[in-house]
Amino acid sequence: MPADVPTILATSGGIRASARLDWEVGALTRHAVELAGVTGRAPRVCFLGTACGDDHRLTATFYDNAWREGWAGSHLAVLPMPNVPDPREHLLSQDVIWVWGGSVAGLLALWRLHGLDTVMREAWQAGVVLTGVSAGSICWHAGGTTDSFGPELRPVTDGLGLLPWSNGVHYDSEPARRPLFQSLIADGTLPPGYATDDGAGLLYRGTEMAEALAERDRAGAYHVRRGPDGTAVEERLEVRRLR
Repeated sequence: MPADVPTILATSGGIRASARLDWEVGALTRHAVELAGVTGRAPRVCFLGTACGDDHRLTATFYDNAWREGWAGSHLAVLPMPNVPDPREHLLSQDVIWVWGGSVAGLLALWRLHGLDTVMREAWQAGVVLTGVSAGSICWHAGGTTDSFGPELRPVTDGLGLLPWSNGVHYDSEPARRPLFQSLIADGTLPPGYATDDGAGLLYRGTEMAEALAERDRAGAYHVRRGPDGTAVEERLEVRRLR
């Protein structure tokens, strides 16, 4: 069952610590699955660990979580080769596509190499809910800040551009993120955009940001734009807390 409008939930979270697994599904990812509106069957959720090199342990933990959540889980890997005969057909058959963090630069390069950039746009327009954390958040936007190239953060400006905004992730947990995101918007390297603390997410309906959400009590979300004097202007957004 497709979402009624193209839907993206871009996050700096969606996972939490687990006593038994490497990690567990968090409230933001659970909400992304709820947004698909599936009834009468298990939601089909496809996991992409491209940004972490399609790590097998990561994928195995996803399947453990999918079983616990009652999802019909699957994954799409591109390394060392695609694991399904037709990646486009597989992605378009999903209710939710969940993209993990890691190297957003590597993710974008591999997706373009395999034509997944155009497939993701097609899936989004068809009502498949897109979600993800960190690199899996930035990728849907015009760009953002990344450590894909080394410990010193740099801009990435060639996101998929499904959303015309820039995106800042880990805004409260990595001290260099906030000032760099603001400066890149102030000097025009990045367009105006939205940022999330760890545990927060941004719900987009179409290309408009509809609601800021959080699974952690003090996690915030922010709108950043270039002011008339050429400096960055940051506005803290109202956030709905998920339980």
